[in-house]
Amino acid sequence: MTMGNNAADGKSGHAAGTANIAPVPSPCIDVCRMNRVAGWCEGCLRTIDEIAGWSSFDEQQKRDVWDAIDARHARLLAEKKDPT
Repeated sequence: MTMGNNAADGKSGHAAGTANIAPVPSPCIDVCRMNRVAGWCEGCLRTIDEIAGWSSFDEQQKRDVWDAIDARHARLLAEKKDPT
């Protein structure tokens, strides 16, 4: 089942479909040290703007930050694998 509009009753399934989803957790791991070269925290891989805004971000913005973290992590792993 998708979370799109339900054509049969004209209601959006979005609110009901997300009611049981847990809040997006903070990526903070208590290793708070900004890397000046990369521009993100060495612990959670967030930028200072992402860290500062986290508490005011909505759930989608928080998921977007997690997506950016995943991309940064992949980049770090690739750089370690091939440091050229």
